[in-house]
Amino acid sequence: MPSFDITPSRDEFRELAKRGNLIPLIVDLVADVETPVSAFAKIDPAGRGSGPCFLFESAERNEESGRFSFIGFDPLVLFNSADYEGDPLTQLEQILSRFKFVAPRDVPHFVGGAVGYIGYDVIRFFEPTVPTHQRDDLQLPEMMFMIPRMLLVFDHRFRKLRLVCNAHIDGKTSVDQAYEHAEADLGSTLGKLGESRALQSVDAKPAAELPFPASNTTRAEFESMVMKAKELIAAGDIFQVVLSQRFESDFEGAPIELYRALRFGNPSSYMFCLHFDPSFAVLGSSPEVHLRVRERTAELRPIAGTYPRGKDLAEDEQLARALIFDPKERAEHVMLIDLGRNDLGRVAEFGSVQVTEQMVIERYSHVMHIVSHIVARLREDKNAFDAIRATFPAGTVSGAPKIRAMQIIAELEKARRGFYAGIVGYFGFDGSHDSCIAIRSIILKNGQAFFQTGAGIVADSDPAREFEECVNKAKAMLAAIARATTP
Repeated sequence: MPSFDITPSRDEFRELAKRGNLIPLIVDLVADVETPVSAFAKIDPAGRGSGPCFLFESAERNEESGRFSFIGFDPLVLFNSADYEGDPLTQLEQILSRFKFVAPRDVPHFVGGAVGYIGYDVIRFFEPTVPTHQRDDLQLPEMMFMIPRMLLVFDHRFRKLRLVCNAHIDGKTSVDQAYEHAEADLGSTLGKLGESRALQSVDAKPAAELPFPASNTTRAEFESMVMKAKELIAAGDIFQVVLSQRFESDFEGAPIELYRALRFGNPSSYMFCLHFDPSFAVLGSSPEVHLRVRERTAELRPIAGTYPRGKDLAEDEQLARALIFDPKERAEHVMLIDLGRNDLGRVAEFGSVQVTEQMVIERYSHVMHIVSHIVARLREDKNAFDAIRATFPAGTVSGAPKIRAMQIIAELEKARRGFYAGIVGYFGFDGSHDSCIAIRSIILKNGQAFFQTGAGIVADSDPAREFEECVNKAKAMLAAIARATTP
């Protein structure tokens, strides 16, 4: 095994241990050959979650986002909300508080905290007027997080790879034993990264089309749902509501291969693959941030308004112009900007909420969207957990006014949403937070792939067009399944 330098030294570690019980040991490497996907394949060679682990990437490569990719495994804690009573956000916050994390100096990225997802239906714990749908056919944990002991952090700007082992001094081992254990695990991880493991390239050719998968909602049922929503809008109950349907397809392959196919065909700002056990994983390529919190600055970036991509550049530009001037899409987006501002205002310093970017076009593999950017400064008595409670779920996947829209969703949709329209991300020990909305995502459970898409319904919505919007959004996931299934 090659030699390696660890920061902090053993003597420095002994001093840091006087300040806390969780201390990161770090090894810095050059990452000119290894990629996040190749490293993840070495950490989890079977590709099926031999132990809880995750991969976070971004298709963006700039200073603001996309600079870092993360792999985590060997969790100190695996949190499943089903094991607790009451608000799971409170439970997770209490678990994180048990760790006295000693943050390294001058490290501009996540090195410790809880990573996972919050399902849409968690809203019932802090908005009791929203009913819980009685049909829970997927039987998924409402919220799952892991607190990884081991992390690999890729810095794409400087082509560096940082190995992190969060050494836990738990009272059962001495300080020196904790250091030695972490040192050994860093060495073991370095050894795995040194192994040769050839990955078959993702086939760039379009995969053979699969039959369009079954939905839990027929076309007639979905169009009827839209008509009922429009009646409620006309009656003044709401301005807008997002209605969705869930698709199901067979998939027996490895989650990482489906993730690679999805990331190839639908690269996005937030790409994730989380294995919780060999029969359950979630993966996705989401274009939409839910919430970022760093140094008490909170950000939302609502996406609302969708057109399909054009067949060529000229048609694409024509569709982009049509989208940005579409009265229905603009009205929907303006409402959701206002909703985002109001949500952040519940936890922000007075006068600090600002819209810094308004109604721009962003393009993705199969669709284009209208996007805006909202920022605010959190009040001193609020943190990332409070900001989640104030903003969850996003208005872009629920509607406006939000609470009444969620009540209507529970009345009209066929089953609990579960993972869909919740969030995926992390809560850092340092108070930071970054999450995306769980859209353009796939649940893998017991050999089945489930994915859900929605459409925003307003007063002048056309039921047939809203159904087609769901189908267009589903094509990215179906294409990934086809590509990952093709031998």
